[in-house]
Amino acid sequence: MRHEVTDADTAERVGSGDVPVLATPRLIAWMEAATVRAAVPFLGTGQTSVGTAVRVEHLRATRVGGTVEVTAEPTSAPAGRRLTFAVRAVDDSGRVVAAGEIERAVVDRARFLAPPSDA
Repeated sequence: MRHEVTDADTAERVGSGDVPVLATPRLIAWMEAATVRAAVPFLGTGQTSVGTAVRVEHLRATRVGGTVEVTAEPTSAPAGRRLTFAVRAVDDSGRVVAAGEIERAVVDRARFLAPPSDA
């Protein structure tokens, strides 16, 4: 997934800092979106995935107008309902902007969205 950094994506704008460069929370959101796509082949009918853990190092700043290519690859075969993805973001000069792991859990969509029971 390729993203161009805009003013709306900066640390200044999202409140995670006071500089006009790509905000870590926005970068992590892009990485999570890549894992949502990468999880699809592992889902059955009526299933979705939800994020459960994020371990990411944001290594380089990306200025407004720069682009970032985000990828997510499974690290191994799914372990039960757990999916783990190696995530990586590379800027338009080929330098690694961020890298890490994101875990997702496979859940039944209807059961996950159902109101809590008063049991």
